[in-house]
Amino acid sequence: QVQLVESGGGLVQAGGSLRLSCAASGAIFSINVWGWHRQAPGKQRELVAAITSGGNPNYADSVKGRFTISRDTTKNTVYLQMNSLKPEDTAVYYCNAHRDHWYDTWGQGTQVTVAS
Repeated sequence: QVQLVESGGGLVQAGGSLRLSCAASGAIFSINVWGWHRQAPGKQRELVAAITSGGNPNYADSVKGRFTISRDTTKNTVYLQMNSLKPEDTAVYYCNAHRDHWYDTWGQGTQVTVAS
């Protein structure tokens, strides 16, 4: 089992920055992909950024050049650095740990609100 706890969300003005953290514990060795997803009220959850256990990152087109996903293996933590934030980035952000079809787990979520 893997347990995930997000932190770092809050209220920020457009153009500002936030760094989200995802602290992981449990069977971390079994995870193949770590990711950040977001969900706004009434909308489906969408992938924002992901990084493989080998360190290869991928990003949604809407955040390329603004967001960066990274890992600190010594602290068992995944980060999402968010710069040049826009009001459309407002959502609950969730950390995700994916192994395969049989195992996929999520953190509790952290709210990010970007004001004009």
